[in-house]
Amino acid sequence: MTSIRDIERELSSLRTEPGAETPYQRTSVMTHTAWVPPEWVEAAEDVLSLLAERHPSRTVVLFPQPDEEEGIEGDVEVDVYPVGEGRAICTETIRVRLKGKRASAPASVVQSLLLPDLPAFLRWRGLPPFGAPEFEGLIDVVDRLVVDSTEWPDLPESYRGLTEIFDRVAVSDIAWARTSRWRPMLASLWPNIAGVQRIRVQGTAAQAHLLAGWLRSRLKHAVELEHDPSDRLVGVEIDGEPAPFPPGDPPSGADVLSEELDTFGRDRIYEDAVRAALP
Repeated sequence: MTSIRDIERELSSLRTEPGAETPYQRTSVMTHTAWVPPEWVEAAEDVLSLLAERHPSRTVVLFPQPDEEEGIEGDVEVDVYPVGEGRAICTETIRVRLKGKRASAPASVVQSLLLPDLPAFLRWRGLPPFGAPEFEGLIDVVDRLVVDSTEWPDLPESYRGLTEIFDRVAVSDIAWARTSRWRPMLASLWPNIAGVQRIRVQGTAAQAHLLAGWLRSRLKHAVELEHDPSDRLVGVEIDGEPAPFPPGDPPSGADVLSEELDTFGRDRIYEDAVRAALP
């Protein structure tokens, strides 16, 4: 398929495919768009496959290929999941390869495929190119941007671009969500935590900077950060004293993204933490 019209025809055809007992009824609760550069394809497909039954949606997966000859190529997949006698949920996945200059103008493609009157989410893999036309166009046609700043280099400086779009689109950060078990535990140390001067975090750079930013923004004073790199958040010290380990197990990537897709408003505490994380 080489046009949006072709994609829409294919979707219509699949809904009334010969041999099916009845045409399937769309059960989407959102349009979920994912921007997936080549290095993120495998990881993105793994997560999307686990989300299908949890969030019946129209998913538009964008694969930018700026070095290819200009044009678009797409394919459509419909999955039906029985959920009881005579009932099923259906998901539509549209994969679009944006070639040449089309890779810098994805918003028109996505806007044509958005389901009316339903929220639209954008999952951006890797560091967004703040100010670039492909990114700017997409955040103007969606309701919520979902990122994972664990995937970003040059933290905390990379957060600077993020602070400039908070008033344009609601933002979720999977790295922030992965600190959610630790923040209530640290808050429970009040009032002993009120005068903290130093936090030591064993986790990803994003988790370390966001926890430090959160403390600074809540306590309204400087908090020094020491970071011990780890691929997950496994320990926090407050002024040299180990903090209690929170209960429960860390959620999977699909679990975290699923929770973020249930969130619609702005997270002002996250926004304050990002601003306070900046040097």
